[in-house]
Amino acid sequence: MMRFAAEWPNGKVEQMIQHCAVNDLAEFRFGHALHPVRCGRDLSIGTGTVIPEINFTLPPMTVDKGNWGTVRSHYEEMIQGVLERSVRLRVPGLLVEFETLPDMTSNPDWALEITRLIADRLDEFYIRHRLRSALRLTPNDTREFQRPPRLRGGIHWDNMMEIFTKSAGAGADLIGIESTGGKEICDEALVLADLHGIVFALGVLGARDMAFLWTYIVSACRRGGIIPSGDTACGFANTAMVLAEKKMIPSVLAAVVRVASVPRSLVAYEVGAVGPSKDCAYEGPYMKAIAGVPISMEGRTSACAHLSPVGNVSQAVCDCWSNESVQNVQLLSGKAPTVSLEQLAYDCRLLNTAGSESGQGSARLRNWLADSDSALDPQAYVLRPDVVLRISREIMKEKTSYRRTVAAVRAAIDEISNAHRAGRVEIEDREILWLEDMKRQADTLPATEDELIGAMNGGPLADTFIPEEYGMDVSKTPEETEACTKGI
Repeated sequence: MMRFAAEWPNGKVEQMIQHCAVNDLAEFRFGHALHPVRCGRDLSIGTGTVIPEINFTLPPMTVDKGNWGTVRSHYEEMIQGVLERSVRLRVPGLLVEFETLPDMTSNPDWALEITRLIADRLDEFYIRHRLRSALRLTPNDTREFQRPPRLRGGIHWDNMMEIFTKSAGAGADLIGIESTGGKEICDEALVLADLHGIVFALGVLGARDMAFLWTYIVSACRRGGIIPSGDTACGFANTAMVLAEKKMIPSVLAAVVRVASVPRSLVAYEVGAVGPSKDCAYEGPYMKAIAGVPISMEGRTSACAHLSPVGNVSQAVCDCWSNESVQNVQLLSGKAPTVSLEQLAYDCRLLNTAGSESGQGSARLRNWLADSDSALDPQAYVLRPDVVLRISREIMKEKTSYRRTVAAVRAAIDEISNAHRAGRVEIEDREILWLEDMKRQADTLPATEDELIGAMNGGPLADTFIPEEYGMDVSKTPEETEACTKGI
């Protein structure tokens, strides 16, 4: 095993983050993070060089005991092709993400076996070629497979915890997850364009589940000497983005949901995660601005997995550049994971070349990346670095996840409205009414979390979630509930 001792940011402790780490646009650039991370096989992230992050998965097939040999063969082929191409292209470092499939999470031994397979190949290429690398293990959150979800116990929880507990021994260098607490409410609220339900899902339920889940993840990582990296609001904001792409919900709603997800994802870093953030967490720039952690981002290179309106702007302040996930299928040039690695490698070359020009090159390229997307869709506009810094400051004026979520919603609506009036972002005529409706809904959001909890407990979505799974004891007074969830 060639793993180096993981280095966590100096002075980083679990506490409520009070202020933005980055306030000056000149300091907000790709490749540089206030709190870099060093892990794996001598891999540094956030110290001035953008690193490719490759993510690959199986082609359509059944994952079971009968064809496990075929499953292993696919992963052996994928990692071997990626590593050989990485050496050929002389990448400065490589982050590999292994996202388990549901059957693997349900059978932890399978997830850990593939983790070891990949880690052994990374060790081999470090010894032979000095290829700096690290492996991020991301179990998928299977708790949502039961509805209403059981989040704090049961077979799904037990399987996830087994993977987290044994991940370091299997060779993982970082742990991430796409957690789903609150998604059962958000799914319904999105299609109804119900801002109260969305804020409840993200700012109340999601934040509470994040605090509970990430306490366990951070503890497991500390025992194993590895890095707790970060979470993603994929099941919330990326769901909204996909629905908007299909014209099933307004783009302005998807943009607001993106920003509303920020306080929820921030909880992981308050509990002890240190980055890099998950690639599919498009809220990553806000994590970097507020917590100072390095971030992994995806955009045009993730078209193999999903379409989006944010293919360039998402790259503007990244520290790792990812492809989301690609199936192991044959293309004209080679296997798709190897092709994706090449695309990532060349993108990172350009970023790093621009970044070598005393800051001027990186600022110019950052601005081009932002300007090329941000005027064409409100979802891209809210990822502009300057917009991110302004909204982050508004979010951090508040001290609780709920109040921060309300502030995020209102700040996003104001930013989009002002930009549209100034001609800085295009919004379809039919969506102007949706923007006005969201402002009316935002103005009626309760002042306190307890008021919203009371309204939701008596509302039409009450049967879709279990309050106790979010640390809510409906028999307690609001004061007792607040005491139990202090700091969340």
